[in-house]
Amino acid sequence: MPYGPEPETPGARHQVMFAAGIMILALAIPYMSDGFQQQIAVTLQASALAPFIAMQERLTDRRTRADEIDFLQSEMDSLVAVTSTLSALADENRGLRELLGLAERAGPRFLPATVLRPGTPGSESMFLVDVGANDGVAEGAPVVSARGLVGRILEVRERNAVGMDWTHPDFRASAMLVDGGMYGLVENVRGEFREEDRLLLNGTAYHEAIPPGSLVVTSGLAGLLPRGIPIGRIDATAEVQGSWRKSYWLRPMVDLGSVTHVLVETVAGGTDVADLWVAEPGVDPVSAAPTGAARVPGP
Repeated sequence: MPYGPEPETPGARHQVMFAAGIMILALAIPYMSDGFQQQIAVTLQASALAPFIAMQERLTDRRTRADEIDFLQSEMDSLVAVTSTLSALADENRGLRELLGLAERAGPRFLPATVLRPGTPGSESMFLVDVGANDGVAEGAPVVSARGLVGRILEVRERNAVGMDWTHPDFRASAMLVDGGMYGLVENVRGEFREEDRLLLNGTAYHEAIPPGSLVVTSGLAGLLPRGIPIGRIDATAEVQGSWRKSYWLRPMVDLGSVTHVLVETVAGGTDVADLWVAEPGVDPVSAAPTGAARVPGP
């Protein structure tokens, strides 16, 4: 069947006439007066161009809001960064002030030192201090912070020394409750990750229960560490062996991740350092709370 031209619809005819009118108007506008051109522009903006102008305004508003959001986000990020830095500096300053107070009470017996971590695989529990044999440091010397025991020295060199912290698998410390009521041995229990390392108090008497939160300090037995250095607080019962011995999990007093400055005992050390962790009568600085048993009793 032959196909002829499609019949022209009224809508198409109107579109052609409208386009032709627009073209004639565009050609005629340059020859019109300025006032008439302005009137035509206002009429078009209020009628045919109104939807396009409104859309342009919305797009411009959205771009402005997006720029404002990006600016506010950058300002918030900067504020968070500044706040985090100030918080870290405040914590560091507080720790240094506490360590200075401990150093004043200790006198020349303990030397201030900076902790350096090797950062090599297998040495996560080791550290370096910038004092050594020339400063009077000896092997086995305790390394402490304002909160308590960090570790002890393993190897002494002329100008520095190598130490291990309480996460080392060979860490051991003879310990007792702060009131001297019970004795035991504190050792490290390794977890799958270093963050899971824990301290365990072994060898305590079965018939006596230790309340959670009780402070455990070094006992001075065996002569490895002086008496009275805070180690940790009782967290929970870990194990009951038969009917004669219990063991307890400890919450360490020292968060090793925040330790950058310490005190190292010199060869002039004695056997009891309990008084160093008592800043004021009746106040236990390792808990910042009043206590009736702030001092470790002597032998």
